[in-house]
Amino acid sequence: MKTTFSLAIASIALLFAGSRTDAAPVSDATVKGQTAALISASEYCLFLPPKYGGNIADNEDKAVAFCNRPISSAPKAGTLPSGFIKSIHFVHNTEKNYVQITGRIDRSKYGLSSKDGGGQYDMNAPTGSKCAGYAKFVQLIEPDAQIYCLRCCANKADCPTNKSTDGCKEVLGGNYS
Repeated sequence: MKTTFSLAIASIALLFAGSRTDAAPVSDATVKGQTAALISASEYCLFLPPKYGGNIADNEDKAVAFCNRPISSAPKAGTLPSGFIKSIHFVHNTEKNYVQITGRIDRSKYGLSSKDGGGQYDMNAPTGSKCAGYAKFVQLIEPDAQIYCLRCCANKADCPTNKSTDGCKEVLGGNYS
């Protein structure tokens, strides 16, 4: 009898272990935030596909905000996966009134493909998106190169949205080390 009971418990444990996935936390699957925030190198958000492992360009109309920690000006934003941001370089241009972050990502932390050339998110896509406190924003994520960039601007001229295929280094410049 003891052996049958032990086998039953072991079978149930294997059933549950086999159904486990390494996907993003369930709470991130319900993220609906369309507002990002860029306050400093220690308070920032990025737009990402709404589901773990999504393609950047395929989700330009569906992306949602994820922040490094809860930020009141970015309601309903998810939390960036631990280790996703590998480096961050913050710039505040007071003359032109914009803020910018650039740096490196670890694409594996959100299941992004090494074959994904990336894409651009801005105030036109995803629909209803914005960067808190700024009229315009432009963000590119390049999983293949493992880099990202985000600029939130007061003026449209400082947030070029017409060069999405040029990549971060050409569109926003900055430090990508």
